[in-house]
Amino acid sequence: MSGRPAPVPLLIACGLGIERLALRGAGRGRAGGPVTVLRTGMGPKAAGRSVTRALGDPALSGAAVLATGFCAGLAPGMHPGDLVVAETAIGPDGVTTPCVGTGLLTEELRRAAPGRAVHRGALTGSDHVVRGRERSALLRTGAIAVDMESAVTLQCAVRAGAHPVAAVRVIVDAPEHELVRIGTVRGGISAFRVLRSVFPAFFEWHRSLLLPRR
Repeated sequence: MSGRPAPVPLLIACGLGIERLALRGAGRGRAGGPVTVLRTGMGPKAAGRSVTRALGDPALSGAAVLATGFCAGLAPGMHPGDLVVAETAIGPDGVTTPCVGTGLLTEELRRAAPGRAVHRGALTGSDHVVRGRERSALLRTGAIAVDMESAVTLQCAVRAGAHPVAAVRVIVDAPEHELVRIGTVRGGISAFRVLRSVFPAFFEWHRSLLLPRR
């Protein structure tokens, strides 16, 4: 028998069908262990139920959990296709979950998507699509982006046990590029392509968790 530890699984969670489509093929990627891509459904309640159920599977014991998909940027100057790496994820209930390996993840995203801006900071959660003044109010809290599933996904992972967590989101709309505008279709295509291109960064983050700490 080998004395090597069993590979650590990776659970990649997203909310929407279009995000899952962009992630198609991720399970065949070269990661540090088995990869599962989970479509949770839209919104925090659906995400919470789906992630809790998935992590109840013994095959995902100790799995690294990465929440991904699209988000709304909160800061002026952000553009569709920009990437957001969460340093913390703040739920609608105010609970904050710190993320791990954000520096390495940022570096790998820049390699995987050259020319795309990568923003690091707090990712906040909402139970609805954020627009206008509410976007500005969330920016004043210190958050740089918002989505509906990431914070709850990471909360559930931490509550379920020793699961390293991270969140990477692709901006699909921003203060100067809101969804209601005609440029949305172009922005959505851009975000889809970026999400599809960044699998290598997810896998490098996953592999880094297996390295001995110095």
